[in-house]
Amino acid sequence: MATIDDVRAVALALPGTEEQLSGHTGAPSWRTGTGQFAWLRGPRQTDLHQLAAEGRSWPDGDVLAVRTESLGEKDALLAAEPELLFDIPHFRGYPALLVRLAAIDRERLAELVTDAWLTRAPKTVARAWLDAHGLS
Repeated sequence: MATIDDVRAVALALPGTEEQLSGHTGAPSWRTGTGQFAWLRGPRQTDLHQLAAEGRSWPDGDVLAVRTESLGEKDALLAAEPELLFDIPHFRGYPALLVRLAAIDRERLAELVTDAWLTRAPKTVARAWLDAHGLS
């Protein structure tokens, strides 16, 4: 089981990452200079109604939203790990998915957050990070 503190530790270890708190909810999000890549996402009333109409419900525990490289990657991840990841009508057509923190281990969480960061990190920073970690 992963926690928001795990998300924070992973995200803030990535170059150029800043944490911000939502002015509306106080929920944390993590971003680079080019945009947000991960954020705590609670359900909105419209989410709950739409999920109920589909015969689904919002999961217990904290939920993290993360960017994906593309809609194709999003679809592949959702198909491969439905016990960890899910989508809601609000996110359909948008390259991001939702992570059940209570169901995911820290290692897999770190992979998803890092991949999300790579979608928003400046290309030179991302390339340098990948090279430094033997992943290029």
